[in-house]
Amino acid sequence: MKSRVLPSLILALLLSLSGIVAAAPEIGQPAPGFNVIDTQGQMHSLSDFAGQTVVLEWTNHECPFVVKHYEPGNMQMQQRVAREEHDAVWLTVISSRSGEQGHVSPERADELTASRNAVPTAVLLDESGDMGRAYDARVTPHMYIIDGDGILRYMGGIDSNPSRHAADIPEATQYVMVALEELAAGQEISQTVTRPYGCTVKY
Repeated sequence: MKSRVLPSLILALLLSLSGIVAAAPEIGQPAPGFNVIDTQGQMHSLSDFAGQTVVLEWTNHECPFVVKHYEPGNMQMQQRVAREEHDAVWLTVISSRSGEQGHVSPERADELTASRNAVPTAVLLDESGDMGRAYDARVTPHMYIIDGDGILRYMGGIDSNPSRHAADIPEATQYVMVALEELAAGQEISQTVTRPYGCTVKY
């Protein structure tokens, strides 16, 4: 037994020391960097947005929890408020791999954006799942806010009610909107980590 356990422990230690095992993102620490192509073929990196607040939204258009926020226009409203009132960058991220639910071509992703009147800054196609895993994105929608210094300030759910019903949105605390307002006001974000809810990301 010892001969089997010891090599496993040594391997785990070597992997962690080499950086192959990525640490989970932490509030108050630099957000994980990324280099991901959008639906227009343009590469986006976190460093491109230095000095700007960045909102990350993981999505899967077939997930009922995503539909909950897009069908009545709640996600689109939040995108507009973030961009127009807070001068934030909003990146919608699709991490579904080829053949899995939610995977779409660049053209289909743009069709969805247009048909839903969504206004993200860009839609990133994370087919490898590298960006999603770096952020430990587990569900759709899973939301993150990064400040102008590249520091992760919020991660979790879009709101406080994990139901599938759009009728529950008005009574829920809109975590992303509250965090953006507090950040813009120079205040401490009151809830920095909340429970994300939705469909599992299809890596």
